[in-house]
Amino acid sequence: MSMSSFFRALRTSYQAEIDDLSFDTDGHDVLRKRLAEKRQHFRFLLQMMEASPEMVAVAFHGGFEFVSPDAMNRLLALESNEFPAWATLADAVVLAPWAEELAAMVLQQPRGDWFMATAAGLEYLYNRPAQHHHDGSHSGLANGSTVDEHSTDDHDQNKKPSHDGDDDEPREHDEDDDDAGAQWLEDQGFDAKE
Repeated sequence: MSMSSFFRALRTSYQAEIDDLSFDTDGHDVLRKRLAEKRQHFRFLLQMMEASPEMVAVAFHGGFEFVSPDAMNRLLALESNEFPAWATLADAVVLAPWAEELAAMVLQQPRGDWFMATAAGLEYLYNRPAQHHHDGSHSGLANGSTVDEHSTDDHDQNKKPSHDGDDDEPREHDEDDDDAGAQWLEDQGFDAKE
């Protein structure tokens, strides 16, 4: 498989971002909880989608089903200025309902198509067994479909992306979202926004 320098550069940082979210200091698996928090603050995180796409893309983790590995492999060979419109990938990628809501927010942005292609490519790479060597709880399927983070409790990797809790749903934007998002970023170790 041919991979562009763009995806080669971001692949490791995307994997590291998911690894960082996966476990707390006591070694407990908290990936689902932390992804839910990212999704709640997603509108705020969108301001980082060009500067740090891997940090925003993880909000989609477990939300893609890849039905055309060939199309995804072609995407991975492209440099970021060559990405197709997101609509052209509609036959290759199926989004979970909660991920469709996030995608609708992204696609309202000027570089929304670019970001969705980036997020799909990074998640596809993450789920390729040859590319990712974690234990069974987060590794991908051989056919290129995603592993839903909700399946980590029972290690059932044959599940399609699903959503079983209202706590993961994106919230309506309210006046406190930006402040809460800024506080969340500070809690993650980022400098306070002036």
